[in-house]
Amino acid sequence: MINTEILMQKAIAFHGHRCSGLAIGVLVSKYILEQGNDFSIDEELVTIVETNSCGVDAIQALLGTTFGKGNLIHLDYGKNNYTIYNRESKKAVNIRLKRSNNQQDILSRKERIEYLINSDPKDIFRIKEIDFNPPNKAQIFDRITCEKCQDPTMSTRIKKYKDKNLCIPCHQELLKENK
Repeated sequence: MINTEILMQKAIAFHGHRCSGLAIGVLVSKYILEQGNDFSIDEELVTIVETNSCGVDAIQALLGTTFGKGNLIHLDYGKNNYTIYNRESKKAVNIRLKRSNNQQDILSRKERIEYLINSDPKDIFRIKEIDFNPPNKAQIFDRITCEKCQDPTMSTRIKKYKDKNLCIPCHQELLKENK
């Protein structure tokens, strides 16, 4: 069994402070690691998160799924729902936060954190294996210089405007100016 407090300390080192959101991410990560998955050095694991809360920092620190490697995908739904896929085993699990019970709602901040990190993930989350169509591995694209601001920009993010190559912010700015 993995020591949750050690995971919490690693997550705090990345995130900066101890909070219930971080504890949720620690618990998600603990479950995934206890299923025989390892820290993702490259893109062995893929995580899809439906929130941008503190728990995502724990997942990055403990599972190695990050935006920079392209194996962390953010869907801005405001839900503590997580899908983790292992490219080697081709298995995916969906982890969804259960509605808190009345007991959790009356706990202090510190008590809630302790409650979470001392809980079995199955008591906190709805967990099920799912069929999953994984995204392709991350690609490295050429850079094109925006003709307005001169910033090098990933080629797949360049917009054409009157035969000029523009980054998204410059393109949006020109569209507003020309309304």
